[in-house]
Amino acid sequence: MKTREDLNPLLLLLFQVAVWLYSILAFLPSHFFGTRARRLKAQSVTGNPEGPYRAMGATKRLVSSLHPGVDTLDKVFEYASRRFPDRDCLGTREVIKEEDERQDNGKVFKKVILGQYRWWSYAETHRAAARFGNGLAALGQKAHNNIAIFCETRAEWVIGAQACFMQNFPLVTLYSTLGGPAITHALNETEVTKIITSRELLETRLKFILLEVPRLQHIIVVDDVPTTWPGYPRGISVHNMAAVQELGTKPENGKYPPDNTDGKRPAPSDIAVIMYTSGSTGIPKGVMISHSNIIAGITGMAERIPNLGENDTYIGYLPLAHVLELSAELVCVAHGCRIGYSSPQTLADQSTKIKRGSKGDTSVLQPTLMAAVPEIMDRIYKNVMSKLEEMSSPQRTLFTLAYNYKLEQLSKGHSTPLCDKLVFKKVRSLLGGKIRVLLSGGAPLSATTQRFMNVCFCCPVGQGYGLTETCGAGTISEMWDYSTGRVGGPLVCSEIKLKDWVEGGYSSTDMPNPRGEILIGGPNVTMGYYKNESKNQDFFVDDNGQRWFCTGDIGEMHPDGCLKIIDRKKDLVKLQAGEYVSLGKVESMLKNCPLIDNICAYANSDETYVIGFVVPNQKNLLLLAEQYCIRGSLEELCNNSAMEEVVLQVITEAALSAQLERFEIPRKIRLSPDPWTPETGLVTDAFKLKRQQLKSKYQDDIERMYGGK
Repeated sequence: MKTREDLNPLLLLLFQVAVWLYSILAFLPSHFFGTRARRLKAQSVTGNPEGPYRAMGATKRLVSSLHPGVDTLDKVFEYASRRFPDRDCLGTREVIKEEDERQDNGKVFKKVILGQYRWWSYAETHRAAARFGNGLAALGQKAHNNIAIFCETRAEWVIGAQACFMQNFPLVTLYSTLGGPAITHALNETEVTKIITSRELLETRLKFILLEVPRLQHIIVVDDVPTTWPGYPRGISVHNMAAVQELGTKPENGKYPPDNTDGKRPAPSDIAVIMYTSGSTGIPKGVMISHSNIIAGITGMAERIPNLGENDTYIGYLPLAHVLELSAELVCVAHGCRIGYSSPQTLADQSTKIKRGSKGDTSVLQPTLMAAVPEIMDRIYKNVMSKLEEMSSPQRTLFTLAYNYKLEQLSKGHSTPLCDKLVFKKVRSLLGGKIRVLLSGGAPLSATTQRFMNVCFCCPVGQGYGLTETCGAGTISEMWDYSTGRVGGPLVCSEIKLKDWVEGGYSSTDMPNPRGEILIGGPNVTMGYYKNESKNQDFFVDDNGQRWFCTGDIGEMHPDGCLKIIDRKKDLVKLQAGEYVSLGKVESMLKNCPLIDNICAYANSDETYVIGFVVPNQKNLLLLAEQYCIRGSLEELCNNSAMEEVVLQVITEAALSAQLERFEIPRKIRLSPDPWTPETGLVTDAFKLKRQQLKSKYQDDIERMYGGK
């Protein structure tokens, strides 16, 4: 993006005159919002720099529930279905047509044409969940006995989850991209006898490991067809969800709510979910989350979303097995919002499965609320920037003027409705045109991408910080705080301490701001890891009975009570000469380079320099190759040493511009023609790097780059 100094001075003057009158009219409301952005968000309740820090609205007592008496997840849904019975709850688009489309390179992609959304009301959804819960009980599922769900994000996932909450069946959640060994481990560890899944996942993944899960007896498929399932091992019955719901309508199979004998109705302290992590550092761990944990977490999240209510529409497409998506959807259910389902492949008009000329999900649904991981926002940013380069010179100049002007106004806390309407309307329409709040989580969001989303999508990006172990809750930036690189202040349900980390050189007495390992405490901190006592040392209970979790992340607390994530203990590598390198910091800085789609920095303590594995942006790599007269396909270019040197030069320039130290800059790289997706096993569903798997994949290249070959 050009700066002011790069623009024609006359055009700049004309633009500023055009917005001058408007700026005067907008001053008073903008001044009010700017004042809110600058106010204190949190403070240390002890006065000590290490904390604990609490939100200004929770300095006396942490908040743990949304509504009085609504203390379990079945009661949350009961409350919503009574208050919003006829309001649309869950929506799914009808598949009108599927067809194969051959690409220029010979590959065949499946494309879909989708219709309008079809909706279940809150009352209908509650009724469907109650029937399904009764049907599961009729199949022999008992309260307090685990049941698994291994399914894509869709309405039936939520119906299945609510059925389990109603009947007090702890729900074991598994990512739909987990490999066979991880699925087998989780199902055997939790001793489930029943699993809820989809037809596709049953036929492509689950069926191949059934003999390795001896306790499994019942598979419930959420799809309507087929209705018969021959060829499965003896002792395993396959049912359709509709058939189980029909079973639940029979008088002899009870009713909801069940009698509260033998703990059939959940208590706040009962396990609601055993959430298996994506396994970024090894075998997935099951995090035990109680009803009260989740309710505390969604209470904190809801407080940060202004005017949340039944006029809002949320688009659900991230994995529901991820704590961010599950929490976001439960927040919406508790407030009567509509939830329309999507997938990363059908999200926008340009998405990979949408047939050219037909509409993606955001265009049809026009959501007002959306959660996203940084990887998706980075893709949007790079896509718009590439289209900007294709604009005519006057169009590009107008866009740049408006962008820089709005950026300046946002830094002062002012809004720019005129620019929003005249310049950014088309960009905003990429996500439906009505987004008013974007929540980012799962990984750090770069300042460049955050500024771009704030400016071009005309809505705040609430960057949050939390972990599965804290129900996704920790901090979220306030919606009128447009500062970048920070994750906001503590939520009203949690508090934060900074613990000195001597080896890394971080201390609460550091100047100008206290720094240290982030510890999160509060009713949202979970019960620990399932059958994994050796890992539970990261949890502890203080003298007041408060549970805490040691995150392993390093934070810096700013004077206004906002937290900034600056490092991670596990990502810190000490080079041979004694310098410490934060791999996550290097990756975050370099991801802003237009030539990079993804990067993994790697360092060995026996060596003196950093290396990197890079997934280049195909379009920009081909342009760069043409510029240097290097010919070949994408794969040939990635295996070309001359191309490697050219890309390394670009990366080095980007690193210096980002003010990385010389020892932090990768000295050698390996280009990868294949993107890293959850399906490859190299990143998690939240697109976090799986460092161990990446190291294994590129082991030969590591040896080559460190001189072994």
